[in-house]
Amino acid sequence: MLHPHRFAIYLLTTFCPFFAFAQEAKLVSQPALTKSALLIVDAQVGVMSSVWESQRVVNNIEKLVSKARSAGVPVIWVQHSDNDELKFGSANWKLLPNFVPTSEELIIHKKYNSSFAGTDLEKRLRALGASRLVLAGALTNWCIRSTAYAALERGYHLVLASDAHSTESLKLPDGKTVPAESIVAELNSVFSWVSAPRVRTEVERTNNVRF
Repeated sequence: MLHPHRFAIYLLTTFCPFFAFAQEAKLVSQPALTKSALLIVDAQVGVMSSVWESQRVVNNIEKLVSKARSAGVPVIWVQHSDNDELKFGSANWKLLPNFVPTSEELIIHKKYNSSFAGTDLEKRLRALGASRLVLAGALTNWCIRSTAYAALERGYHLVLASDAHSTESLKLPDGKTVPAESIVAELNSVFSWVSAPRVRTEVERTNNVRF
C-alpha cells in the first residue's frame, strides 16, 4: 500500500501536468555532488618567509593539509619559478620544510601568476574529477587572486581559506603603502560577493573549511 503522502503526489503528477513539471524542475535544480581538491599555491621558502603573519598562515595551511589528507581529498602543490629570486631548484624555490608532499600528491610547476597558465593543472583536476577547489597560499594579490579568478572562469566552485593566504605590503608609485593586512581583507571581501555562472564561491576560516 502506498503511503498517503506518496499517493497524493502520484495523483498530482498523473493528473496535473503543471505539478509534474514543478517536481521535475525541483529535481534538476538540486546541487550536484562535488569532489574537492586542496590547492596550495607557492608555499615556498622565498615566498612565505616575508609575508604578513607568516607563521599563523603556515600553521593554518598545515591544518588544511591534515584535514584534506584525513578526508581522502587530493592535495595539489603549486611551485613558482622565475629567473630572479625563485630559480628552479634553488633554496628559495623549495617548499617550506613544514610541507612534504606525499608520493600520491601532485606538484604543479608554474611561471605565471595563475596556477592554470602554462600548466596542466586543469587536465589534472579533470582526471581527479574535482569540481571544487579549496585555495590557500601566497601571494594574496598576485598568484592567489589570479588563480581564484582563473578557477571561476573555468567553472570550478571555489573556497578561499580566509586565514590561510597572505602577502607583503605593497608600495604604490605615489609613495603610499597598502598594508598586507588590508590586501588580504580586500580579497576575502571580494570573494564573499563575487558571482560567476553556475559556480559557488565561499570564504571560510580554516577551522570551518569542510571537505
